[in-house]
Amino acid sequence: MEILQQILVLITFLIAVGYLFTKFIWMPPFMRKNEKVKACGVSGCGCD
Repeated sequence: MEILQQILVLITFLIAVGYLFTKFIWMPPFMRKNEKVKACGVSGCGCD
C-alpha cells in the first residue's frame, strides 16, 4: 500500500511540475490561443 501512495504522490508532483513549466516557461503550439493583432492600420478596417 505504501508503494501505491508513493506512485500517486510522484504522479501528482509530475503533473504540477508540467503545469508550471507550460504556464511560465514554454507553451506548446497546440495550447496557444489564436491571438490576432487588431491595431489601427494593420487589419485594413479603414480607421486610418
